[in-house]
Amino acid sequence: MTVSDLPKIELHMHLEGAAPPAFIRGLAKEKNTDLAGIFDENGAYKYKDFWDFLKVYEAATSVLKSPQDYYRLTRAVLEESAASNVIYTESFLAPDFCGGGDVAAWQDYLAAIKQAADEMEREAGIVMRAIPTCVRHFGPDQAKQTALCAAETVGDFVTGFGMGGDEAMGKQNDFKYAFDMAREAGLRLTSHAGEWGGPESVRDAIRDLKVERIGHGVRAIEDLALVDEIAEAGIVLEVCPGSNVALGVYPKWSDHPIAELRKRGVKVTVSTDDPPFFHSTMRYEFDRLAETFGWEEADFLELNKAALDAAFCDEATRGAVAKKLEPADA
Repeated sequence: MTVSDLPKIELHMHLEGAAPPAFIRGLAKEKNTDLAGIFDENGAYKYKDFWDFLKVYEAATSVLKSPQDYYRLTRAVLEESAASNVIYTESFLAPDFCGGGDVAAWQDYLAAIKQAADEMEREAGIVMRAIPTCVRHFGPDQAKQTALCAAETVGDFVTGFGMGGDEAMGKQNDFKYAFDMAREAGLRLTSHAGEWGGPESVRDAIRDLKVERIGHGVRAIEDLALVDEIAEAGIVLEVCPGSNVALGVYPKWSDHPIAELRKRGVKVTVSTDDPPFFHSTMRYEFDRLAETFGWEEADFLELNKAALDAAFCDEATRGAVAKKLEPADA
């Protein structure tokens, strides 16, 4: 067995961002929508930089127009994840894209997504939990509506609340109301920070939004006092190395700070973010980390344990997933 064959836990994946290009092309054809400009000659997603990536992402998402589309998307994404032996995944869902932030429409979309997730759990053994996520560049008022959608559907499937989007837009504190609303509803909290924003954006997310996990967070390494604070507080980083390299946050894998963060006591996990955009899979992430940093099976078991401990799920689910992580000869 190689490290890429190990069972895996993923905490940071955007459902729309994980849509296989062929799936989006097929949907566009069904809807007579021309999306040719977002694909390269090989059929992969095409973008110039992070901000162009956001435009291509939203263009691809534009053909997802109904709960049935999201049912099909969820099955397609979870099939890809299961092929990498992912046994538990948390997916960011954007109510803005699933009914425009309307609670009743969101409930219909969510029901379709959950139906697909339940089917894939029975068929492939992969467990999914949902984290409704506001889009930072859509602004604080829209984030409040997203938080309301999340709060109205909290339960065994919807377990967290987060924020993604363009880190250059506004401050973390601008979204405090939405995060307070989600917290009061019993949702657990994460926010993207320290990807394009520097270490101060990570500090802001922890201080102002009181999150327990940070999406990316890797640029905390530029402030070693902050790294120590994160380690001491037990804040978990949802690290997506392949994404960071593909988007140019770091020029190459050997420059990525995941190993240094881990060495300094930070709880790091590994995820794909938007895998087809970055030509990644969880198998690929594990292989490249092993190749780059010399990590072995014990290292990846530690990463999986950190991810499971930080997962936004109930204890019964955590226990069931833990059993799947145990070696076959244990």
